[in-house]
Amino acid sequence: MPTQGPQKRLLDSFNFTPTATPKLGLLTNQTESWCLQVSIPDGLFLSLGLVSLVENVLVVVAIAKNRNLHSPMYCLICCLALSDLLVSISIVLETTIILLLEAGALVTQAVVVLDNVVDVLICGSMVSSLCFLGAIAIDRYISIFYALRYHSIVTLPRARRAIVGIWMTSVFSSALFIAYYSHTAVLLCLVTFFLAMLALMAILYVHMLTRACQHAQGIAQLHKRQRSTRHGFCLKGAATLSILLGIFFLCWGPFFLHLSLIVLCPQHPTCSCVFKNVNLFLILIIFSSIIDPLIYAFRSQELRMTLREVLLCLW
Repeated sequence: MPTQGPQKRLLDSFNFTPTATPKLGLLTNQTESWCLQVSIPDGLFLSLGLVSLVENVLVVVAIAKNRNLHSPMYCLICCLALSDLLVSISIVLETTIILLLEAGALVTQAVVVLDNVVDVLICGSMVSSLCFLGAIAIDRYISIFYALRYHSIVTLPRARRAIVGIWMTSVFSSALFIAYYSHTAVLLCLVTFFLAMLALMAILYVHMLTRACQHAQGIAQLHKRQRSTRHGFCLKGAATLSILLGIFFLCWGPFFLHLSLIVLCPQHPTCSCVFKNVNLFLILIIFSSIIDPLIYAFRSQELRMTLREVLLCLW
């Protein structure tokens, strides 16, 4: 995907906006009058990317330092942090390359090579992040519904094989995407993959919430507690679930909607408004990499204690 000009963003396939046909010319001019394009400064990419970078590095260091955290669940959380780390690094690297290119500090030949490397890195890290989010949901599902057999089902060797498989699949799929980015089937596969991960997480977490509410009801009946206690627990669980899935959908959904519209209406003037805001969608993905440690890692008391020790040592 060669770079055609200093203002051209990388990820050409993601930021793909076909030229409209002459018949749509008038409609395009009318649409642009109300089309909202959110301008994202490069400094915001760099600042949010650095915040995510520091946050996820701390998660990886804390898990690596504490041997008590070397369990399958924390291995998956560590890999999620690594994926989010790569997302931040790749987008910050992309922004840096563009700034250097605009300043004339890079030659076109070097940009072509860096373009492909960054594209593979961004696509691979996104795929791996979604995979590890799904893997964490599966791990929690097994820990609830197969609690007595959990340690025999989810073993470290199996977790390591799953992790290696996810990384290999991510690299392979991202390489295919870059090689065949102009094919509609590739975009459809990415969108289908996102929808599958969303459905998987929704089904598993809703089932877990249902089981938790049934368990709370049983405890309330056993101790003859009031119904308000059980309802309060279920409402709290539903709120937590809504936040979990809501953040996932809001952060990742717009980007995959962008890919869907590339397939469904590449030349429609209304869809072109969405195409113009691809940088906003990338910012939301970086925001997801900032929130993930807060949801999956920092809620662990032992990990917070380890992180506090790491920070004290650095200080």
